[in-house]
Formats: sequence, C-alpha cells, structure tokens
Amino acid sequence: MSFVVAIDGPAGVGKGTIAKRVADDLGLITIDTGATYRSVTVAILDRGIKLEEIDKIKELLKQIKIEMVLEEGETKVYLDGKDVTTRIREDDVNNFVSPVSTIKEVREEMGNLQRKLAEGKNVIMEGRDIGTAVFPNATVKIFLDASLEERALRRYNQNQETGIDKELSYEEVYESIKARDYNDRNRPIGALKQAEDAILVDTTGKDIEENIKQVEDIIRSKIHE
Repeated sequence: MSFVVAIDGPAGVGKGTIAKRVADDLGLITIDTGATYRSVTVAILDRGIKLEEIDKIKELLKQIKIEMVLEEGETKVYLDGKDVTTRIREDDVNNFVSPVSTIKEVREEMGNLQRKLAEGKNVIMEGRDIGTAVFPNATVKIFLDASLEERALRRYNQNQETGIDKELSYEEVYESIKARDYNDRNRPIGALKQAEDAILVDTTGKDIEENIKQVEDIIRSKIHE
C-alpha cells in the first residue's frame, strides 16, 4: 500500500524545494506535477499550436512521452527523450503554462500520468490540485501559503541564483505571480484551493528550515497514527 503526501499551494511558495528536502529526509519519492504541465506547454510552444486548437492538442497528448528520471540525486525531466529540466522553467513557459493547464483534456491526461507515476510508491507530490483532484484520498494533505510579496521576492531571488529570467525585475516577477494567482484560483477546472482536510502551513516570515521541520512533523505524526 502506497503512502501519498499531497502538497498544494500557489506559485513561489516553495513547494518544490520543500518537497525535495522532505523526500530526502523521510525516504519519499518526489513527483513535481507542475513539470508535467510545463512539459506539455513546451511541446505546444515548439509546435506552434494555438490554445483553441483542441484537436491538435488532444493528438499531441497521445504522441508525447514525459519521463522523470533520478540522475545523481537530481530529478531530470525528459520530453520525448530530450532533457527539458531547464527549458520548462523559462519565461515563455511560465507565461503560457497556466492557460494550458486549464484545458480539460490536458488536466485529465496529466492527472492519469501523475497517478501512474505514484503507483505502488511512497511519494510526496506537489502542485495545485493534488489534494482535491489528483489524490483526494492522500494519506497527508498540506496546503502551503505565503504573502504575495514574500513569494515574489523568493522567486526573484531564485531567478538571480539560477540565471533563469535573471533580467526580470522584482516588480515584473510580482506582477507575474499576481496574475498567475488569479488564473490559478479562478480556473474552471483544477482551481487552486485548500482541501477541507488539508493542514495549512503559512510560510510567511519563516526560513526554509522552519518550514521543512513543520511539514516533516505533520507527516511523521500521520505515519505514527
């Protein structure tokens, strides 16, 4: 029987960083669901497919292959055999992934893929609707949140460190995340919201170590129940 930790929350809250550290500490497999949607977005952008061309998108979903491979302690994302780990974090993908992920057929196919990736494993899975749609019966559900200002600053600092979208100012990052929040919370399908039985963890004003400890304490309490 698998053990599933579902972590949901808005953009820039640190879901990926926290999930990876918790996975390493507790021996769980981390699955970045956002990477699956971003991979589809890359495929759509590279082929010049428009959002309204649903038939082309449906055909594309049948053709592409998305894989997550652990290489030297890091999870690499492959799209049709090509490493897209960095590509999926670039600005054009950031700006396009939200509308792509609202498409019903995309959400259904990626939901199926995410459940398949987790089959028979002890996993920690992060995204927007894991606890509400992908794994409504998850063993542990956590909703991470933080103020918009803090999330924008974290994303800005991350960009400066990684060199991805390094030219974007804090103000531009702030407006991008603000728009993303609106889109994510007002989607007709797979909207970002806290599951009724999810535990809220507000990370505002806390450093990463505090946030990791709080999440791990919640998970350990469930393991020992």
